[in-house]
Amino acid sequence: MTERFGSIQVGLGGRSYQIVFGQELIGEVGTQLKQIDFPQRLALVSNETVFAHYGQQVLDSLSGAGYEYSVILVPDGEEYKNLKTLETIYDQLITEHFDRGAGLIALGGGVVGDMAGYAAATFLRGIPFVQVPTTVLAQVDSSVGGKTAVNHRLGKNLIGAFYQPELVLIDIATLKTLAPREVRAGIAEIVKYGVIRDRTFFDWLEENVDQLLNLDAEALLHAVKRSCQIKADIVEIDEREGSVRALLNYGHTFGHAIESLCGYGDWRHGEAVACGMVVAARIARKFDLSDDESTRRIEELLCRFQLPTEVPVFTLERYVDAMCRDKKVRQGRLSLVLNQGIGNADLFPLDDIEETFREVLPELEVKIDG
Repeated sequence: MTERFGSIQVGLGGRSYQIVFGQELIGEVGTQLKQIDFPQRLALVSNETVFAHYGQQVLDSLSGAGYEYSVILVPDGEEYKNLKTLETIYDQLITEHFDRGAGLIALGGGVVGDMAGYAAATFLRGIPFVQVPTTVLAQVDSSVGGKTAVNHRLGKNLIGAFYQPELVLIDIATLKTLAPREVRAGIAEIVKYGVIRDRTFFDWLEENVDQLLNLDAEALLHAVKRSCQIKADIVEIDEREGSVRALLNYGHTFGHAIESLCGYGDWRHGEAVACGMVVAARIARKFDLSDDESTRRIEELLCRFQLPTEVPVFTLERYVDAMCRDKKVRQGRLSLVLNQGIGNADLFPLDDIEETFREVLPELEVKIDG
């Protein structure tokens, strides 16, 4: 009998949905869709890597539940999260005569989920979709909250929409097929939740590094559920990132700059965010928002999870230029999420971006001149 661990409600009025957790749930997609009265005709969006592992199980489940489906496979990798790939999704939906009575399922990591979600948000001005995330990063972050997007060559996730799924189905057993690097990259987002919202959770992470890296089911379940609960609580307050939801971007402004400058795909998203969190923690210490001990603990925990903490070498000018294209810029002014110790954070506008980073980046052995 399938073991199930329950669900979390994301309460957004008429757009509310459940995050369902469990182990070995991937073969129950059809049953779960029936329970939410999902459209009978649907397209499954995935990539070849994930589809090879789980595609047939999902298709068998859909067939057993009476669904009519098509399969759309996109290339695997952050470098393919762009308008060109998005257009191939539209092409198949149009040529196969999908209409507003159809739906999409995203089976895969954050790239698949973001692109399928944006396709659902924009195809025929919106059709329903479901997230079935198969990576740590997607399960704890990108599948929850309704952010959908593709990258532009000048910046990450600059083209997108807020569009909530009808259901998020999380099977922690899918994490067993991930490469260790992908697991570690996803854990960076888990650390983020402890830093910005839950000191007790951060303490727990310090005590369970080996269990998480070894994919212990009980530890994974706790980490994924707590992360999703924190994100759901924040999204319920601020769905469209007008206030508190911006805290979820801790480490992301500088992290996105790393991804943009290095070329999407060379650095994993979580790896770049890890470096971004170190930079944010040191800026917080510079402004006396945090202390030396908190800064040390954040950096040390990321190192224990084998995540990078030294940023790649680019000039300060290029970093500042990349950050100023970030979505957190308002009227030419950049705001950063900065931690206040561990367990709390807030958004702070920077009066002098270049000077702030000039003082912090040399400590990370980053070239800032020419």
